[in-house]
This record gives sequence, structure tokens and C-alpha cells, in this order.
Amino acid sequence: MEYTARTFNFATLADLSKKQLDVHLELYAGYVKHTNLVREKIAGLADDPEANALALAELRRHFAFEFDGMRMHEYYFEQFEGSATPQSEMSALAEAAEEKYGSYEGLETHVREVASTRGIGWAVVYYDPIGKTLHTVFTTSHELGQLAGLPIILALDMWEHAYMVDYAPSEKSHYLDAFFKNLNWSVPEGRFLAAQRNA
Repeated sequence: MEYTARTFNFATLADLSKKQLDVHLELYAGYVKHTNLVREKIAGLADDPEANALALAELRRHFAFEFDGMRMHEYYFEQFEGSATPQSEMSALAEAAEEKYGSYEGLETHVREVASTRGIGWAVVYYDPIGKTLHTVFTTSHELGQLAGLPIILALDMWEHAYMVDYAPSEKSHYLDAFFKNLNWSVPEGRFLAAQRNA
């Protein structure tokens, strides 16, 4: 089995250029390529695990970096497919956001606050089906700091490659404006419903 880079159906996005998206999609394709490459290298060394123990250990550790980079970008790009849609105040996600953040708008406000954390990484909204609550966290590397077993509701790439074609590092707030301007909220809302059904 080999992973293939997905294609995404974007409309023209406001305040995010085609060049920015092309650069970002190319980086995503690199994660897909290297996910397959690491798997291939592991398979090639597995016939003598004792002799190749050190190489196998490092490849297995590195696999999470490549795989999570691939998957997190898929979560990210899916959110721009179709067209931008506003938050639905009647959705199940709206109810959960109101309970956790005081209002549905409070969810976006909190995501912006977390995304503004100094440094590079991801702002991620999860749903905890056991605690029946949302959690918004900042992970510096996509393979470290993820909340184990929790479904991802919203993924916001805060690595500089996500915006530096269009915005300087000091203009992260403009990138956040562009992200939310183009966000198809029906995608996170659908993920939330799926997470509740699968709980």
C-alpha cells in the first residue's frame, strides 16, 4: 500500500495567493513522498532486525514526523474545500463551543489566541468523547504534543511556510484573518458530528 498526495478542490481564496497555496501543497506532497520512503526503508531493513536495529529505531521514530505532517496538512487543506461558510449557530459544535468558550464566536477567539502563541507549530481543536469537551492546544511539532486518541476538529498550520509567501512573520494576525475568512465551517462541524457518533 502506498500513500498518494490528495488533490483539493479550492475556490479562489481571499487573501491567500495561488502561489502561497502551491508552495504549501508542494510541501505537503513532500510529506507524502517521505512517508512512503520511510516505510520502504523499514521494509528493506526488516529482514535482519538485529543488525539494523539502530537504523530501524531511527526510521520508526521519524515515521511519525512524516506521517503526521501528511495527515495534518490533509486536515488543514480540507477546511478550504468548497466555499467559505460561516459558523452555524444551530450546530452541535456551536453548543459544545458555547459550553466551553461561552459562545460559538468564543471558539474562534480562543483558536486565534492559541494560534498566536510565540513560535511555530499547529493550533488544533480536538473533541474528547470521554470528557465530552473541546480542547484547543498548540503543538510545536506535528508528531509531538498531539492529544492521544482524540479526533481533530480543526487544524490550523502556524508554521511559517503556511503564510510567508503572502505575509511576513510579524503579520501572523493577517494570516489568521485570511484563514478564518476562507474557512468552510461545515468541515469542522462535520468532523465534530462524526466524533460524537463514534464515541
